Amino acid sequence: MSKLRLLIMALCASLCSVGMYAQQPRVLSLEEIFALADENSKTIQAEDAAVTEAQQEIREAKNGRLPDIELSVSASYLGNGYLLDRNFSNGQSIKMPHFGNNFAIKATQLIYGGGAVTSSIAMAKLKYEMAGINRDAARSNVRFMLAGFYLDLCKLHNVLKVYDKSIELAKVVIKDTKARNAAGVVLQNDVTRYELQLKNLELARKRAENALEILNYDLVTMLGLPLDTVIQPSSDILDHSLSLHDLTYWQDLAQDESHAIKQTRMAVQMNRTAEQLARADRRPSIALIAANNFDGPITIEVPVINKNFNYWYVGVGISWKISSLYKANKSIKRAQYATRTSIRRQEEVTQQIGIGVQADYTKYMEAYEEVATLEKNVQLASENYAIIETRYSNEVALVTDMLDASNQLLEAELQLANARINVIFNYYKLKHTSGNL
Repeated sequence: MSKLRLLIMALCASLCSVGMYAQQPRVLSLEEIFALADENSKTIQAEDAAVTEAQQEIREAKNGRLPDIELSVSASYLGNGYLLDRNFSNGQSIKMPHFGNNFAIKATQLIYGGGAVTSSIAMAKLKYEMAGINRDAARSNVRFMLAGFYLDLCKLHNVLKVYDKSIELAKVVIKDTKARNAAGVVLQNDVTRYELQLKNLELARKRAENALEILNYDLVTMLGLPLDTVIQPSSDILDHSLSLHDLTYWQDLAQDESHAIKQTRMAVQMNRTAEQLARADRRPSIALIAANNFDGPITIEVPVINKNFNYWYVGVGISWKISSLYKANKSIKRAQYATRTSIRRQEEVTQQIGIGVQADYTKYMEAYEEVATLEKNVQLASENYAIIETRYSNEVALVTDMLDASNQLLEAELQLANARINVIFNYYKLKHTSGNL
């Protein structure tokens, strides 16, 4: 009887904390899990690389403001010329110097490109901002996923404790039932029934242990830890204070911080910039030009002058694709449609985020109500257990009655511990939806 009491009370005192499971665990808090993910997550590293790429694209776009410089050098063999009258008669061969050379350098500085360069730089900067938002969204997704794994890990530790204690209690009942069977008080099938119950408990415990192993593998893989690492949740996971702001606070926060809303806002800006790029196609471009040429021989004279000729020039060049006046309109119209689509998409996403925040907030508040209800259940189960324990001590209750009462208490304690974990999960889900994770 004393052993039975000790088994039950030891479990009830420990269910709300996370116990030791595994031989060499590494105790990690949820904040430490997030920090490791920021350093080692392949998903976040890929988004970091995308940010670096977008940053380089800005530098590349700014090259459009720099002058273009062209340098060419050539040497050639010139064959003899052939001179004819306009009616193709009296042809005669003209001897020419056979070595030809050319050296040219040309510099062009764009003065006005219709806004194409400025818009290209603006587009590159917007892509950089979008890459940053995508990285933040990926980090939030990874953190939310890890939080779910981590909290499930806590629940499985609680489940294993319940199974361990239930198995020990079942063994006590089997021992007592066998003794009573030997005394002729109970039948053999009663012993068989409790032995079957024990086997079912052991099988259920094994399944929970396997689920724990799978979760641990998922966590260490995502965190970049050695595969033989066994993660042990921190014992103070339930001690964290969570904010209890009202729904308006979370809705306003989501409007400002939601990654999905930020992405759609950025998409609108990018499409408007694409409109400016499309309009730039139908505008002329103006550039300063400076060039120097060094050629030989001088072939514009007959007979050819076997000398080198150097000349240079500076000026202003204007280029304008006249066809763009009727071709670019289609590109501009398509860009305008894309902008309108992105605006509608922004409105849709904003609405969906608002709905999601309201649902998550309701679940968050509901989780607190569930905890309050289960605390009452634990109180009732404890009172029932105390009554059965007294009757068992006075030998007016069977050990099976004690087992039922203890199982009810253990189940109530387990539900309460998991409900408190659900409060934390719903809190992080609300933070994730509002873009604050």
